Amino acid sequence: MGEPDMKVSRDQAARNREKVVETASRLFRARGVDGVGIGEVMRECGLTHGGFYNQFGSKDALVAEACAASLANSAVRWRSLVSEAETGEGDAPTAIAASYLSPRNRDDPETGCALIALGPDAARRGGDLAGAFRQGFEELTTILQQSGPDIDRQEALARMAQMVGAMVLARGVADPTLSDEILVAARHALDVPA
Repeated sequence: MGEPDMKVSRDQAARNREKVVETASRLFRARGVDGVGIGEVMRECGLTHGGFYNQFGSKDALVAEACAASLANSAVRWRSLVSEAETGEGDAPTAIAASYLSPRNRDDPETGCALIALGPDAARRGGDLAGAFRQGFEELTTILQQSGPDIDRQEALARMAQMVGAMVLARGVADPTLSDEILVAARHALDVPA
């Protein structure tokens, strides 16, 4: 009798890869790229460290894929907000800003926007991460631009800068009162009802 076949099916390998990307995305958003090791990602997925290299060429490759996946998920959420606003009473740009400038987005970096969490890493690391970051940013900016008749590219870029900048500051200050003030001020500037 030979050794049992330990090969993983293609379907299982695809599920494992997806789980690694999702887990890495969550951890990178929570603690930054340098705050997370590959061993930790694989342990959390219940997979071996060696299995990582069967699926990814490097940590940088995983980081770029995790960023791209996170921003793609954000694009899906934003499109859903636009669709809901179009079918009901509401304004899509306001709905996007209200969702983005929320305490939930501020308080839960693991599930929050990758633009807030990974911007500094994209700037420092460059390469594929910067490319994935830019592509995701462009897609979100386009969704915002197309969400309202009065929003041109410049307005969309300005709104993106206000939202992301406000969230960076709201997360970064070590004072809950000031953090709330920042969110309120940003929402007011973007005409988001209290």
